[in-house]
Amino acid sequence: ETEPLTSKKDVSGCSKGEDCKENGLLVRNPKSALRLVEDGNKVHPSQGDKGEAAQISNGYSGVQSSVPCNGEVEDAQGTAPAATTTTTTSTTCGAEAQQQLMELEDRETWSKKIDFLLSVIGYAVDLGNVWRFPYICYQNGGGAFLIPYTIMALFGGIPLFYMELALGQYHRNGCISIWRKICPIFKGIGFAICIIDLYVASYYNTIMAWAFYYLISSFTAELPWTSCTNPWNTGNCTNYFSKDNVSWSLHSISPAEEFYTRQVLQVHRSNGLDDLGGISWQLTLCLLLIFTIVYFSIWKGVKTSGKVVWVTATFPYIILFILLVRGATLPGAWRGVLYYLKPDWQKLLATEVWVDAAAQIFFSLGPGFGVLLAYASYNKFHNNCYQDALVTSTVNCLTSFVSGFVIFTVLGYMAEMRNEDVSEVAKDTGPSLLFITYAEAIANMPASTFFAIIFFLMLLTLGLDSTFAGLEGVITGVLDEFPHVWGKRRELFVLGLTIVCFLGSLATLTFGGAYVVKLFEEYATGPAVLTVVFLEAVAVSWFYGITQFCNDVKEMLGSAPGWYWRVCWFAISPLFLLFVTCSFLSNPPELRLFDYDYPYWTTVVGYCIGTSSVIFIPIYMVYRLVITPGTLKERILKSITPETATEIPFGDIRMNAV
Repeated sequence: ETEPLTSKKDVSGCSKGEDCKENGLLVRNPKSALRLVEDGNKVHPSQGDKGEAAQISNGYSGVQSSVPCNGEVEDAQGTAPAATTTTTTSTTCGAEAQQQLMELEDRETWSKKIDFLLSVIGYAVDLGNVWRFPYICYQNGGGAFLIPYTIMALFGGIPLFYMELALGQYHRNGCISIWRKICPIFKGIGFAICIIDLYVASYYNTIMAWAFYYLISSFTAELPWTSCTNPWNTGNCTNYFSKDNVSWSLHSISPAEEFYTRQVLQVHRSNGLDDLGGISWQLTLCLLLIFTIVYFSIWKGVKTSGKVVWVTATFPYIILFILLVRGATLPGAWRGVLYYLKPDWQKLLATEVWVDAAAQIFFSLGPGFGVLLAYASYNKFHNNCYQDALVTSTVNCLTSFVSGFVIFTVLGYMAEMRNEDVSEVAKDTGPSLLFITYAEAIANMPASTFFAIIFFLMLLTLGLDSTFAGLEGVITGVLDEFPHVWGKRRELFVLGLTIVCFLGSLATLTFGGAYVVKLFEEYATGPAVLTVVFLEAVAVSWFYGITQFCNDVKEMLGSAPGWYWRVCWFAISPLFLLFVTCSFLSNPPELRLFDYDYPYWTTVVGYCIGTSSVIFIPIYMVYRLVITPGTLKERILKSITPETATEIPFGDIRMNAV
């Protein structure tokens, strides 16, 4: 981007019917439209209404509007004479305009395009791709599940992914302040997103602390979850990989499971959510180290995090390839692959399968967490975000599919060793699939120490860049909303944020912390994020206007989105979100972890946690209507009308467009 006009140049006098520039901004007569030509950037006024589009020499069109200093869009019509309608700028107005321009110019951008792509891929590809997709796939019909999964991706997930990237790149704001430029009454969505991100940070990083504990424990000649001779083992511990003839009974527990439950989590020292027990100091130290890494990776902004993701986003793919090759050479691997992909066409008639497909693609791509808005806001204005959306979402979906082979080749090997069916081995879901089943398989491979180290290192890197992204969504949102407070104090704000997240994670570090993690995972994010993105899609498509949004995309890319994208944004994607949300609310999950059945009151607590973030949306709507002057109709109209101009870069001039 070239430098804008600076205030060092003399301000020419403004006369009736002419445009002038002041404080480095082009100030437009509300009764004229701009016509920019290539010869010398001359500005020729032409008669027309305020909202008339100005034809620009490069083929783009920009809708100009008069934006007064108070941030509200005013109508140019009135009883004042023509001379008084000429735009003039007071000292205060000029200062505000100059501050807006300085904020725009000071906004950092990605050093390279690849930094942005790796950051988005690293965010979208997380631990869920490794454990959730394979389990959801075989549970819902194997290969047949790929049909509803692809349909939901094409008509729901990818359009929403593309929409958020385009919004962030065009308006160049975080999840809170962006609503001033779209539909101010929905600004509560931004606050809700920040609360959701904090909830995620409070439990997601604890899972990484478990992986870090495993990583440290792997630096031994014999992995500690290999034998039954450790202090934490019980009489039911059965090592069927031993050279002795060992029969696997109904009460048998593998050494890997006892290491996970009794040494890492220590859930036997807790009686459930009623009595969580003390805090595990080992996990606390692991989590403290993780947050230290996170802080020094994001404290300086995307310039530093964009370099860190070169490792955290690419390393998992190297390890996945190594594990895939190793798994394919294990005896019985074919049994796992067959179980993974064998289609059960009858499953397609079940509503639950389509709900699971929609939920999986949505939470895998990750719109609604403010991350895509934040990352895209640091792009160049004319970056091809359409291409980025297709590339990153495709990589994400393919990663999930390949991860299934990595997991199920090992499950087939486990079934072969136990002499059981794959379905019996694949009972573990969620983190247990990685920390029990897969860890046990690794422990009994040749060069087990090496494979254990790289596997848990892969889990750490998968989680780290997702944590970078989640916190960046909050950081960008708050810094853009309160630039006068935190604009020059990013490092201090990030430090405070990481401390808050660490303190918020203490409940998950207790002996019963795994129960808290499960509760937050199911209730704190699921329905809340679905509601947020549903309202976001409605606000953009129905209030801001699908035509205006497509014009914004045309300003950036040179061509407007086709009818497919318009139909998805306007109707299909909102219906997609409403369908998943209603299905979840009508059938709340019955939670069970290990041998612990969650009491009935946890459902109420879970919905309260989820509602605590979404409640900011109606609260802000009421607040907005109360503080806005005028009749009820005038208040509503002002609250749904964009109040802040978006700076459109064009050569040496930056135009204001609403």
